[in-house]
Amino acid sequence: MKQNSLELLRRISFFRDLSDKELKKIDQLLISRTMAERMIVFMQGEPLEYVYFIAGGKVKIYRTDEHGREQIVNVLQTGDMFPHAGFFQNVAYRANAVMIEKGVLLALPTSRFRQWLESNPALCLRFMAIMESKIIELQGRLEEMVMHDTFGRVVLLLIRLSRIHGIPDGEYIRLNVPFTNQELANMIGTSRETVSRTLSQLKKDKALETTPTHQLRLHLERLEKQLRI
Repeated sequence: MKQNSLELLRRISFFRDLSDKELKKIDQLLISRTMAERMIVFMQGEPLEYVYFIAGGKVKIYRTDEHGREQIVNVLQTGDMFPHAGFFQNVAYRANAVMIEKGVLLALPTSRFRQWLESNPALCLRFMAIMESKIIELQGRLEEMVMHDTFGRVVLLLIRLSRIHGIPDGEYIRLNVPFTNQELANMIGTSRETVSRTLSQLKKDKALETTPTHQLRLHLERLEKQLRI
């Protein structure tokens, strides 16, 4: 096993605490794939054959309805795994996955993944912890839908994105993914026009700024204040 291969595996939170010996065993099972920007990983409805671990780059997970409208489920980055459901039931992928930027994915056949969890209690517990965090996240999103109007849902989405994709930038947090207004709308099931109006209001209130490269800079204290108005 080459040193750079070892470092690739250590970028994955799922493997982070494993010994070199354990990593060498895992490396023999994983398939490394270099992915270009906008490359499709899989499509909704295709047979679920692989579990993926992101060793570099970002991946957008989204669904489309019968009218072709897009609903963004998640944006994943280095260290994450996907999908999070279906590989114990031999079903199809329940969403689409596409690269937002070039990167490296490590693929593992679902049959091997199931065997792996069955034979390694520590990894099984790690997987259960990941699933628990996803359930908590989904419960939080549902609460946002029920408890807040569209303005509040946009604000809460920005706060959530700051935790996942945020980089400290002075008194602001800069998102390292340049989301379009349409993509933000697709995440919470609203219109691009509604998001545009909300962002304009937040800019007036100095709760956010936009960089020349179309990245959002968020002032968390002022954003949170918007929820209390």
